[in-house]
Amino acid sequence: MSIILALLAALFASFTAILAKVGIENVNSNLATAVRTIVVLIMAFMMVMITGKLETISQISTSALWFILLSGFATGFSWLFFFKALAIGDVSKVVPIDKSSVVLTIIFSILVLGEPAEPLIMAGGAIIAIGTFILIGKNEEKKRFSGSQRYIVYAIIGAVFAALTSILAKVGMEGVDSNVATFLRTIVILIFAWVIVFFQGTHKKLKDISKKGYVFLVLSGVATGLSWLCYFAALAMGKVSIVAPIDKFSVVLTMILSFSILKEKAAKHTIVGGIIITVGTVLLLF
Repeated sequence: MSIILALLAALFASFTAILAKVGIENVNSNLATAVRTIVVLIMAFMMVMITGKLETISQISTSALWFILLSGFATGFSWLFFFKALAIGDVSKVVPIDKSSVVLTIIFSILVLGEPAEPLIMAGGAIIAIGTFILIGKNEEKKRFSGSQRYIVYAIIGAVFAALTSILAKVGMEGVDSNVATFLRTIVILIFAWVIVFFQGTHKKLKDISKKGYVFLVLSGVATGLSWLCYFAALAMGKVSIVAPIDKFSVVLTMILSFSILKEKAAKHTIVGGIIITVGTVLLLF
């Protein structure tokens, strides 16, 4: 069941980046993140109400609550850097770099959670790292990280926080309903995102977002909400080193959608890097 849920999470995650890319055109990336998080929180709260788990919040231990809240902060930072990268870089390049967080997740799951360091898992992680290096492009690596090339740095930092999210969430969800944990995490992310927005003064630009922008931001939020609910339910049932790689399959579909819908250029190194990442991910499933 955890594998099915992880695959569904990957499916919804692939739509998130595409919808967000369309929705954040001419919109501050942090403001877009704050708006999307409102939608995710509403969805998470609805799931808690539907499953009748609202009263269990008071039963969560202090330690579990702290890890859930910390995972929320990690997600908040991950989002900020990811959508900043998405605002200035191509989806087909940003998403694979962000999804390379699976390598760090595997390392953390072994060192922190004590999950077995199986040969195929280690090999798969190494291949994903190689694929990410190729995907960035040898020419861009020689350039200074200025202008549009800064998306590489933002995407990598976002990947680090994404890896921490999975580990902290896994620890925090021990004995806690996954929907409740997702709801609590989203509250933290919502507060985090809007504090950033008000601090920057970008909340004044809410009125400048077009109707089309709001529609796509809401749709992106819905896709994110569905992806989260499926992913963290899978995480509660299975191993981090297995669930996380399956979720990263969304990178393949995202790249295909970016080429077909957003008409992004399918550079040779992008395609080769994506294929290598896919091969590495497949190895992690055996």
